[in-house]
Amino acid sequence: MNRNFFNTADVLARTLYGEARGEGLIGIEAVACVILNRVALSKQHAFWWGKTVEEVCLKPFQFSCWTPSDANFYKLIRVNAQDAVFRMCQRVAVRALSGNLPDITKGATHYHSKNVNPAWARKLTPIFEYKNHLFYKEVY
Repeated sequence: MNRNFFNTADVLARTLYGEARGEGLIGIEAVACVILNRVALSKQHAFWWGKTVEEVCLKPFQFSCWTPSDANFYKLIRVNAQDAVFRMCQRVAVRALSGNLPDITKGATHYHSKNVNPAWARKLTPIFEYKNHLFYKEVY
């Protein structure tokens, strides 16, 4: 798939849909905050995540929904504005990109669902929790 087909807001909205569509508005906003926090930190300190929303969202092995073998991949590339949750993701993406999304995650750059225990998170304390996700900052 040619990912260049999607513009910045669409890449962000699709990432939010693929990662957090079952978490409601707050969960979707929290994932958007993580993406924006990664962009901001990368611009300041040249982290490997990428310096743009597209680079951060599409970085291999960072947001599993963009991995073709992930079950969410085909859902996120096929979803359209007829889906109410996707429309919500689009609204959140526009708010995020326009600077109108408060950071409810307190600077988080990483998260995972509660049903996994990734090695990178084992010695860290979450700084934010919402429904099925735990959020962390200062993960290097």
